[in-house]
Amino acid sequence: MTDQPSTHGPMTPLPPTETRKSRCQTHDSPGTHASLLYYTEVTGGILRVIWNAVLIYTARFSPSFRLKRWLYQAVGAHVSPHAAIGLGVTLDIFFPQDITIESDAIVGYNTTILAHEFMRYEWRRGPVKICRNVTIGANCTILPGVVINEDAVVSAMSLVNRDVPAGAFVGGVPIRLLRIRNMTSTAENAEEDNV
Repeated sequence: MTDQPSTHGPMTPLPPTETRKSRCQTHDSPGTHASLLYYTEVTGGILRVIWNAVLIYTARFSPSFRLKRWLYQAVGAHVSPHAAIGLGVTLDIFFPQDITIESDAIVGYNTTILAHEFMRYEWRRGPVKICRNVTIGANCTILPGVVINEDAVVSAMSLVNRDVPAGAFVGGVPIRLLRIRNMTSTAENAEEDNV
């Protein structure tokens, strides 16, 4: 087997991580210690974070997609009525309002979607967009500022640290491009699979 990605169309490299970082707002730590120690000052306060945490952790274990969606919307996340979010999925408890999950997207078991990063001397906040018809496998981590474009697939246990092009199949820690589907033949391939 070769290390080269198999393709059904022209190969497009993954964008650099700087693309996602450019969507993020970077701020200096509010104090002299590790930036995470000051989270209450930048997230809307302790009561807001507790509210978000209770609702998001309740949604993690709810088997009802309708209840999950209601809980996520109650904390400000933008979740389509036709998105399927698996058990154990955790949305960012500090900035859930920065997360969008579009129609017919599937987010697999135990995946974490972050809209923030706290580092020693600074912290970063950025929107995450999971577009239509995306499939994300179990146990993935999606970093702030990432856009996973339509019809993309992220394999299980992947670290999504950059944007994913439409129709791409990516995987790994960090992700790498495994292949890109030929989007014009998707309907034909589906028909062949059903024969």
